[in-house]
Amino acid sequence: MRIVLDTNVVLSALLWRGAPHDLLVSIGQRSSIHLYSSSALLEELADVLARPSATKRLAFIDRSAHEVLTDYVEAVELVEMASVPRVVGGDIDDDHVIAAAVAARADLLVSGDRKHLLPLDSHQGIDIVDAVEALRRITAGT
Repeated sequence: MRIVLDTNVVLSALLWRGAPHDLLVSIGQRSSIHLYSSSALLEELADVLARPSATKRLAFIDRSAHEVLTDYVEAVELVEMASVPRVVGGDIDDDHVIAAAVAARADLLVSGDRKHLLPLDSHQGIDIVDAVEALRRITAGT
């Protein structure tokens, strides 16, 4: 299975407990699941990790943004996107997530974006689901 995580899911997985964290742990325990990202998504993650809310949480868990980002980079395979077509109105960052999923030939794009991405349900055969559904599919073996 090939998976791309939206930045909101990655941030939740790395800084808090809950379904996104459980999903990331589950992915790491299964050699049959491959996690993909792109330089654009990693840049967005680095930017978000530098924001006050994230730095406060990082201090609480005694980790630096650099440590968290490095751990995540080691867990993903980078893809190069040929282009970033406009798919989602209103948020170009969402187009980067979709472009990364297409470039990765992902089975799942996992997002917490209930306004733009989750309502799409799928794009070019890639299911767009939340962390709870992704975790359910992984543990069910589908």
